[in-house]
This record gives sequence, structure tokens and C-alpha cells, in this order.
Amino acid sequence: MSKIKDRAALVTGANRGIGKAFVEELLAAGAAKVYAAARDPKTLEELVEAGAGRVVPVALDVTKPEMIEAAASRHGDVALLINNAGIANNAGIIDAEDTGAARAEMETNYFGVLNMVRAFAPVLAGNDGGAIVNISSVAGRVNFPVIGSYSASKAAVHSLTQGVRAELAAQGTFVAGVYPGPVDTAMAAEFPMDKLKPNDVARTILESLEAGEEDIYPDPVSSELNAGLLSDPKAVERRAGEMLPS
Repeated sequence: MSKIKDRAALVTGANRGIGKAFVEELLAAGAAKVYAAARDPKTLEELVEAGAGRVVPVALDVTKPEMIEAAASRHGDVALLINNAGIANNAGIIDAEDTGAARAEMETNYFGVLNMVRAFAPVLAGNDGGAIVNISSVAGRVNFPVIGSYSASKAAVHSLTQGVRAELAAQGTFVAGVYPGPVDTAMAAEFPMDKLKPNDVARTILESLEAGEEDIYPDPVSSELNAGLLSDPKAVERRAGEMLPS
């Protein structure tokens, strides 16, 4: 059974970047309905209009558990959950003025995903198990000190994904972790390097999901980094460590 075609999906952080691209690519892949979630539903108007009745706006702040529980209660047909919402404060760990940036990143990037999967696990169980896609980052596989606290939050998502995969296997829920490299979004605007377009990345992720890949590296940079971690992880760590906070 397809994880996308004729099924309902929910995407967090859907108003821009990869989240917006996910909505567009899900529609192209034949999703019956896409719940596009964002803190401000007004930012979703263009997607809703283009979706011709197949895109449903959802007001959702993933740092507010009560909003997550309400969304899970209202949208009982969700069979594919894409946890995309995230923030990056571009702070080091020691170099940062205080721990505020790190706490905010953990609240959104880790606890947001944790609360989403806990709330929607019963919904997915009622829809033949369904699937979860958690967007981590290559920075979750090795720490880049220039964004040290963000890297730590995405490493937490990586570990969470492994645990959720094991816990939900019995109910037939497929769980994929995604580890993108640089993507041409506002979040990566400060980093001058070659970046793939969000729609290209989203399309590759969905194709990999349909192919049954649990660990998805959707671009050349992430694929190369993963290969490096398999062959010489300390060399990768040393290279990443050269990117120190200014």
C-alpha cells in the first residue's frame, strides 16, 4: 500500500521552505488531503488556494501540547505525519550568551516532535499503521559547533526517531528519519554554499519513503557525510569542528 496516494497527510511548518514544498509534492504524488499546519493559518492561504480543496489549513504551534492534542482529535484520518517544523538560532554551545537559544531549539525541534508522535500514534494505528517522517539534519549526525545547540537538538530527533521506530513497529507504523544537508531556505540563508531547491529535496524524500528507506539522505552533501561517518567518523567530526562560532 502506498504511504501517500489517496491518503491524508499532515505537515508541520508548512508555510515556507521544505514544509511548503512537502505540501506541493504530496499533492503531486496523489495525496487525497494535506493538512498544512503553521502557527499563523493566514500564511497558508496561497497553498490552500493552489490545493483546490485538497489542502486544509491547521493552526498549530508545536511548542503547545494542547494545540497538538486538539489537532490529533480533529484529524483522525491522518495516515502520514511529517514532522518538519523547526528553528535554528545559529548559536554555539559555549559561545552563546546563555542557554536560551538551546532551550528554544529543544522545545521546538525535539519536544515538538515528541509531542506530535505521542499524540498521533493512536491516529496512525487506526489507519493501518501509517507512517511518520521526522526531519532531523546532517547536523544531527555530527555536531557543527557554529550551530552547536541546533546540532544537539537534531541529534535528539535522530535518537527519538530510533526509539519511536522500535515502539511503534508492533502497530505497523513506518518511521523514517531524514538528514538533509544545505537546502535553499531562509534557515540556511547565512551559509554561503551550494544548496538544493526545497521541492527537489521534498520530492526525493517522498520517493525514498515510498521505497521503504528508514534513513534518508536526500542530497549529495548529506549522502557524502553519511558515507564519511561510516568509514571514518572522527575525520568527519574534525572537519565539522573547524566551523567554529565567530
